Amino acid sequence: MTKSLLNIEDLIVSVEDKEILHKLDLEVKEGETHVIMGPNGAGKSTLGNAIMGNPQYSIDGGKIIFDGEDITDLSPDKRANKGLFISFQNPIEVPGITLGNFTKTALEAHTGERLRLWDFKKEAKKVLEMLDMDPSYADRDLNVGFSGGEKKKAEIFQLLMLKPKLAILDETDSGLDVDAVRIVSEGVKIYKEQMGGSLIIITHSTRILDALDVDHTNVLVRGSIVASGDRKLIDEINEHGFEKYI
Repeated sequence: MTKSLLNIEDLIVSVEDKEILHKLDLEVKEGETHVIMGPNGAGKSTLGNAIMGNPQYSIDGGKIIFDGEDITDLSPDKRANKGLFISFQNPIEVPGITLGNFTKTALEAHTGERLRLWDFKKEAKKVLEMLDMDPSYADRDLNVGFSGGEKKKAEIFQLLMLKPKLAILDETDSGLDVDAVRIVSEGVKIYKEQMGGSLIIITHSTRILDALDVDHTNVLVRGSIVASGDRKLIDEINEHGFEKYI
């Protein structure tokens, strides 16, 4: 039997005293890919941020169990060290720290071991080239001067380097052209197939899903999951929209 990796039980989340998620339940097993879809303002990004422990999102009830441990009150860095990862909808620029140094530091914090610089650079070069990025990007300040597509590729670079147990991809395909979506999708596929990771993909567009096997599709409306199904539910929503669920 496949082991349960993430269990969300009766989760209540608010932002600035406004309740966004209402007793939400979700289970993700090892190796599964879950898709979260819903109209604007449904609470999709709130769910991702709550799982990662973003302090701007207040957990007012319920539990988040990850890999058998209650992480409801853990800080974001401790959650990351346990194997959680989020790719942001709008990655921020961080002047003064390079993409390579940022990723190396995060990887050392996760493993608890110092990495040989040469070994890290060798692996980073391979991953960047796979994402159609010049290896020099590792020496550039994180996301500074990057195009929207380059920022999303940099997120997938971190995903492939860190190899988390569960990755949350929040609108990773938004604003990308066809070629960039293809490259990002290939990176996500490698994470899934070669590293055996679990995925929660939050998306409006379904282009990033074309090359992936989807285990569960969840429709989120007004802070509650109102429908769940397999990949066929994605096709239904693409054809008819969310009207029947609102």
